Parts: sequence; C-alpha cells; structure tokens
Amino acid sequence: MKHTVVLESWKYPLILLFGIGISNISGWIYFIALNLILLDMTHSALAVSALYILRPLSTLFTNIWSGSLIDRMNKRNLMVFLDIFRAVLIVLLPLYSSIWYIYSIVFCINMAGSVFGPASGTYITKLIPPNQRQRFNSLNGLIGSGAFLIGPAIAGMLFMIGSPSFAIYMNAAALFVSGLITIFMPNQEKEFNEMTDRRITWDVIKQDWNVVIRFYRSYIYLMVICILFSSVMVVMASAVDSLEAAFAKVVLELTEREYGILVSVAGAGIIVGASVNTLIVNKVATSWMIGLGSLGVCGGYLIYAFSTTFNVAAFGFFILAFFLAFANTGFATFYQNNIPVDIMGRVGSVNGFIEAILIMVTTVVFGIAAEVFSIQMVVIAGVLLMVLLGITLSACILKPSKNNSLEMRQ
Repeated sequence: MKHTVVLESWKYPLILLFGIGISNISGWIYFIALNLILLDMTHSALAVSALYILRPLSTLFTNIWSGSLIDRMNKRNLMVFLDIFRAVLIVLLPLYSSIWYIYSIVFCINMAGSVFGPASGTYITKLIPPNQRQRFNSLNGLIGSGAFLIGPAIAGMLFMIGSPSFAIYMNAAALFVSGLITIFMPNQEKEFNEMTDRRITWDVIKQDWNVVIRFYRSYIYLMVICILFSSVMVVMASAVDSLEAAFAKVVLELTEREYGILVSVAGAGIIVGASVNTLIVNKVATSWMIGLGSLGVCGGYLIYAFSTTFNVAAFGFFILAFFLAFANTGFATFYQNNIPVDIMGRVGSVNGFIEAILIMVTTVVFGIAAEVFSIQMVVIAGVLLMVLLGITLSACILKPSKNNSLEMRQ
C-alpha cells in the first residue's frame, strides 16, 4: 500500500521528468547537428562561434518582456505551444542554405527557449509539493547529466544512419513528442486573476520590473544569494569556459584526442556527482548543498587553472563536474521555496536578462585580456575571482539565522 501511495504521488513528476529527458537529449542532437551543418556550409569556425552569441542576445531581447507574459498565461499551455513552435522552426532550418536564414531561425528558437525556461520552472514549482522538490531536482539533474553523454552518442548514430539534417528532423520530432506529453500533465491554472486580461504594454512591463525590484528590496538577503550564485555558477564559469579550448591547446599542449578525453572526464564527473546526489539528497540541507557544492566547483576550477599537465587538469575537471549537481539541486530547491510562484516568471526573466548581460561582458573582457596577457594568467585571475565569490556565497547561505528564515518560506 505504501509503495502504491508513493508511486501515485510521483506519477506526474515522473511523466514530467520523462518529457524533460526527451527535450534534453534532443537539445544535444540539435546543437551538434547545427554546428556541423554551419561548418559544412561556411568552413568557418567564426560562423559557428556566432551561434554562441545568439543565445545571450536572444535572452536580452526576450527577457525584457517574457516574464510579464509568463505570469499572465497558463504555463502548461504555454509550454506545449513553445515545444511545438520550436519543433516547427527546427523543421524549417535545413530548407535553405543561407547563413542569415539559419541565424534568423536559430535566434527565434533561442527566443522560445528563453521563454520556456522560466515558464517550465514556474510550472514545476506549482506541480511539485515542497517535500518532493529536492528529490525531483536531483533526478532532473541526473537526467540532464545523462543527456550530456547520451545526446552526443545518439547524434553520432543518427549521423551514421543519415545526415546532420536527418538528426535535425529527429530533434523536431522529439520536441513534438515532448509537447504531446505536456498536454497530459495537470492544468495547474484553470482560473486566472484579473491581471490575466490585461494587455502586455510597455507600461505593464515597467510595472512588472518594479514589482521584481520591490520584491528584492524587501528580501535583500535572497537577492544577494541569487546574484552570488549566478555570478559563480553561470557568469564566471561561462567566461572561464570560453577559454577552455585555448587553455587546453596552448597551455596544456593537448592534442584534439586528449582534449576529447578531458571533456569525457568532466562528463563522468557529472554522472557520478548526479548519481551520488540522488542517493543523499534527502539527508542534506539545501543550504549545505549550495554552500559545499559551490565551494567544490570553485575548488575544481582552481585545480584546473593552475594545472600544467593533463592528469591534474582532468582531476580538476572531475571535481568541478562532480559538485555541479549538488550546487544546482540545492539552488533550484532554494529558489522554488523562496520566490512567490505568482511572480516567479517575472523574477526568472529579470534574473536571466541581467545574467545574459554579465555573461556577454565578462566573456568579451576575458577574450580581450587573453590577447593582451597570457591565457593561463587570465584563467587564473578569473578563477580566483570565482573562488572569492564562492566563499562569500557559502558564508552567506550557511548563516543559520538567515537560512532558517528563508528556507521554509513558501
């Protein structure tokens, strides 16, 4: 009887995780296939690199207004529409060989993805009870880790069967299936309040940004944790990672095969960390997962930054990848428990907007600095700043008085 009750309570979370898994795996297939299509068309690494700029640019363009839309729409229906919309756009990708046509379609796909993230995060918070969130987030992390390895493997198999265009079409089919799965999920928002009927105008958007600003002013500590976590785990990590290939080639003098092995070591660390995380997740407080997880990630980056040989760099990669699951699971649970669900879309969009600006600025600064100074010097400086921010984050999140007042707030 007990097992039946547990299975019943996890029925929809498991279905949602299945849909997320399909989406994650198909995302890797799409990413690899698109890179190959562009490289084959242009024979230019710069043309492929432009894809990495399109994502933060689309986030900047979208997240100004998307939070206002998300909090005023039925999240389940919005997620279904975005999955199917992206599937249709992906089908259109291989039809023309113009690079600007492809960039335009990819930009629109990224825009839809920028809306989908905060929308799905809000829906998950509504669907998953507080006592199941940490476990759900750990399983979600494990699925994402599995997709990191399974996705490229499936992409390789599809390339052997057909072509990158064939893989693109398979990705579109997977997104369509994900949308169909979402249709059968519970409708958490059958009724909306009066602000649902308001049109999204510039005045409404400004009012919504003020709502987020007032919220963060009322909960300064919460704002500090969000900023610090984003700075450590997203902004600084992205900037350092942008020099990863150059660091491996120039500083460590690795061959392409050795660099591939280095990336595989990181994949193994992610899988092992996510697996351990699912086993101990209910025994560790959210604050400790964030604090120790972020310190572990910073420690791994520190080992990597000062490495001069393959073995030391591989050890650093494994350590940082291992602790990623703990930090991300802890923060996801913390965020769900402390951001009011009725403004979660707006808060997530504002956070994403600021994050995208910081990523672009730091990445450009790191790239210019790497041209002026040595690559290892820039990486070391960036990682030391990351460590400083990580220590500050851990010190803040592990304060018992603050932690107790926030972690239980719904």
